[in-house]
Amino acid sequence: MDLNLSEEQRLLRESAERFVAESYDADHRRKMANDPSGFSPAVWKQFAELGWLALPIPEEFDGLGAGAVEISILMEAFGRGLVSEPYLATVVLGAALIDRCGTLEQKQARLPKVVDGSLKLAFAHSERAARFDLAEVATIAHKVAQGWRLSGSKIAVLDGHAADEIIVSAHVHDHQGPSGRIGLFLVPAKTPSVAIRDYERLGGGRACNIELSDVQLLEDALLGDGHDALPAIEWAVDRAIAALGAEAVGIMQTLLDTTLEYTKIRKQFGRPLSANQVIRHRLADMAMQVDESRSMALRAALKTDSPPIERARAASGAKAKIGRCARFVGEQAIQLHGGMGVTEELEVGAYFKRLVAFDTLFGGSAHHYSRHARLGRTA
Repeated sequence: MDLNLSEEQRLLRESAERFVAESYDADHRRKMANDPSGFSPAVWKQFAELGWLALPIPEEFDGLGAGAVEISILMEAFGRGLVSEPYLATVVLGAALIDRCGTLEQKQARLPKVVDGSLKLAFAHSERAARFDLAEVATIAHKVAQGWRLSGSKIAVLDGHAADEIIVSAHVHDHQGPSGRIGLFLVPAKTPSVAIRDYERLGGGRACNIELSDVQLLEDALLGDGHDALPAIEWAVDRAIAALGAEAVGIMQTLLDTTLEYTKIRKQFGRPLSANQVIRHRLADMAMQVDESRSMALRAALKTDSPPIERARAASGAKAKIGRCARFVGEQAIQLHGGMGVTEELEVGAYFKRLVAFDTLFGGSAHHYSRHARLGRTA
């Protein structure tokens, strides 16, 4: 297998890293942290102009038809700058589900708008009692004469406050009662009886909890033809895990680079910290953890279109391993910076917070070690 980047992928990496380095400094991140939207609409427009919103979208809907590896390249660059724009929610999750499940009319009406930046999406699936079990959905969609009626609660909806349309999962109840199927429903964010309470995410960006109280939807709000959407949900979440793993690698690489530079200039007893052999060993351990994480993230990206069990094991393996590596690298960076590591003056703490948030998204390391083992027994 050739793991070298193609010329197009190399150019994507260089342009993304250059853009992030020029646009995302400490002042920009602090400004976004105090902004109610949590991100910059002007930067989102630049994403559209650069073609990043079009990356994974099929060419027939104005996209570029790229794959998970290209998404990973972009997400790693985003990690280096702690980018807070709703790329994961809109492109990696929302647009992917529409492309996977939607009818031709639904795709034509939405995917080109994602490409030009005029439509932002969110995926509302997690619930309090689910404990990261994707099949556990208590929200109910009742079939009624006029269309559908949704009731339920969703938590930890990434960038749901900024979305124009929210994709909501619900158990379908038809005229005969529970159907046993999970459906996906396109809910305009400003629909009456949809209550959104947003909050700041650890490490930047925002998420929200959503209450659906007898939300009335038209017939065509159901995404696709009504088949069970659970396999598509599992596919989309595994895809998001691969992207998040790449973002975590970018964060870890930045922490490593920052810590290495700090130990070269910080002197103790007249010598740089990096002259201490113990410090060198710790830096080497950090570098190994970053490289191992990069390999696991790449493997998860390469497996996104593999058979379900193979794909899921790669995603869970990456999530579990990168979660452990991320905590190690973050803790070492904090410790090697001494007391400065936990101050607002340095951004080491902000990067570490984003890594902590990564470990909880879509399940922590313990959950995914268990899932990986369970899938191995069924393979």
